[in-house]
Amino acid sequence: MPMDEDAVAALYREHGAALRRFARGAVGSEKAEDIVQEAIIRVWRQAPPETQGLRAYLYRTVRNLIVDQHRLAARRPRTVASVDEAADGFAVAVDAERIDELLDRVVMEEALTRLTPEHREALVAVHYRRLTVVEAARELGVPAGTVKSRCFYALKALRSALDEMGVDR
Repeated sequence: MPMDEDAVAALYREHGAALRRFARGAVGSEKAEDIVQEAIIRVWRQAPPETQGLRAYLYRTVRNLIVDQHRLAARRPRTVASVDEAADGFAVAVDAERIDELLDRVVMEEALTRLTPEHREALVAVHYRRLTVVEAARELGVPAGTVKSRCFYALKALRSALDEMGVDR
């Protein structure tokens, strides 16, 4: 199948920045660009015909490429790193559980960027920093009822963002 450069470029323009942010947290800036380009080409070739779930399909593809890259790196022989690279002088292998934790964190951070600043601040204060509603209200300078309302709508928006990103709950 000949590559439609305009279609690939349009996919990249529309989704590239968000996908790079997503991948950068797991693999760093240099590898993130390669992964995003590979994902866009794969999705262009294999995506389902409906475009509604295209963004979620792109995120799943990027996630799969990140996991593949970590698995490949884990199969390679371990090498001795310089003292600057690791405190004990040896390269540390990343285990599968750590990769999943890292990917979960990256996904959540990306989803949180999609919230309004007010919703994000309230949600982070109450659910991540574990402040009471009264403490969060005092810190944010808004009434307690506003904090409750913002948290309610923030969670709703967060669920939508995670759905859009193709995250299974």
